[in-house]
Amino acid sequence: MSKIKIFQTRIQKFFANPQFKTFGSFVQKEFYHISRDKTSLSLLLILPVLLMILFGYSINTEVKNSRIAIYDPSNDVVTRGIIEKIKASEYFTVVRMLKSPEEIEKQFLREDLKMVIVFSDHFYENMQRTGKAQVELLTDGTDPNSAMTVVSYASNIIALYQKDLFKIQQIPFQIQPAVKLLYNPQLKGPYYFVPGILGMILMIICSMMTSISIAREKEFGTMEVLLVSPFKSMYIILSKAIPYFVLSLVNLASMLLFAVFMLKVPIAGSLFWLIMLSLLFIFLSLSLGLLISALANTQLEALLFSGMVLVIPVVMLSGMLFPIENMPHFFQWLSQIIPATWYISGVKKIMIKGLGFSSILPELGILTMMTVFLITISWKSFKYRLE
Repeated sequence: MSKIKIFQTRIQKFFANPQFKTFGSFVQKEFYHISRDKTSLSLLLILPVLLMILFGYSINTEVKNSRIAIYDPSNDVVTRGIIEKIKASEYFTVVRMLKSPEEIEKQFLREDLKMVIVFSDHFYENMQRTGKAQVELLTDGTDPNSAMTVVSYASNIIALYQKDLFKIQQIPFQIQPAVKLLYNPQLKGPYYFVPGILGMILMIICSMMTSISIAREKEFGTMEVLLVSPFKSMYIILSKAIPYFVLSLVNLASMLLFAVFMLKVPIAGSLFWLIMLSLLFIFLSLSLGLLISALANTQLEALLFSGMVLVIPVVMLSGMLFPIENMPHFFQWLSQIIPATWYISGVKKIMIKGLGFSSILPELGILTMMTVFLITISWKSFKYRLE
């Protein structure tokens, strides 16, 4: 008997084995259960596509369209030439031409600038007289990678213009860029990622764990037992949320202590407003967890919903890892409806930049509106599902 026939005989015996038939029935049964759970099946099929879209479009190591301002007291032929080169670059968007040096810090904060370019007085005259002229590059050091990238782009543009100028005039001019890093002069990495970690952990503890906790009661059928008790449904929900609120406060305190004493990230602004902003974000996250629990019937559904609605958008679109201005316009718009985007922005302003209450008013206002909206929607949805 040939080897092929022996192999065919063994295959036939294997498929004729009663254990294989039992195994096949188990596999068929599992597929049947998966197909019955429409929600989980849809999430499992949609999630990989969503991840591909988010990773494909949000991960961009290039820094483009960086918002910058320019202060040019000299306004001569050389400074105008450099400014035209900068405006023509895809890497920069000149949002303002400053009139006085007093505007620099104010506009840096108001316009959310990545860099301010400051030319010295009598720029061209100094070049002709001494052969040297200085331009100062003031950058936002809260994002070390972006800061060094925009400095590199600006320095290259100035160097290329200097090279072209030397070809024309045959005089060894030297334009010296002087770099000054604001808020994070030593370019420490924790200055950048600590605000993002705060937002991600608080949202996961509050939203994900709250939604899974309530979904577990629904899945095991104990929620109905709780609802027939003498207590109102509101107190039952609050009893599930309060432990995670307390845990979030403990986590907030421990993370701030670790950031300050171990990572050496100072709280440059008001600790009071940092805590107030964090409390507002915690309330928002709890209401979001309540909304997810109203939509999910099982712990798996709650986990998948949380992953799609919370973890992935926070990591990819909130500015935690990748600059928002580098993303396509649709994802830039989408990032504005993610609560963590505003929380991380507010934490950076208070903790890293040392700004006060007036600077975080936009973040406080938007987070407050989001909180009221989510509490209203989640409570109505939850009551509807319970009834």
